[in-house]
Amino acid sequence: MTHQTLMEALQMNITKQSKELVTVEMPITGSVKQPMGFLHGGATVSLAETAASIGGMQYVNPSSQAIVGIEINCNHLKGKKDGTITAQATPIHIGKKTMVWNINIVDKNKQLIAISRCTLGIVSTNKNLE
Repeated sequence: MTHQTLMEALQMNITKQSKELVTVEMPITGSVKQPMGFLHGGATVSLAETAASIGGMQYVNPSSQAIVGIEINCNHLKGKKDGTITAQATPIHIGKKTMVWNINIVDKNKQLIAISRCTLGIVSTNKNLE
């Protein structure tokens, strides 16, 4: 599922996957840093949306539905230059067509690095229903 995806490119690893909590880790490597050597905000947002989307997939039928990002915001609270960060995604709202997830990004010491909220859409993968 993660082969040749952004998850693979950024070395993300799912560590917990349930309807109540999804955790995804990502190492801070050169490929996720901005030119000044800090973790790039875009990489942090990618991690947040990935965790929310994996959580969203727990609520749909993967043979006929998929999850897509509609909106995401992220407040970057602390800069990081190394280590591993972990996204902790929890559902706020699970509807028939949309979901809203809260995502906390923490470091190995459980310090809050960023907070994010992601709105997901539930779409049909059946071409006859589009």
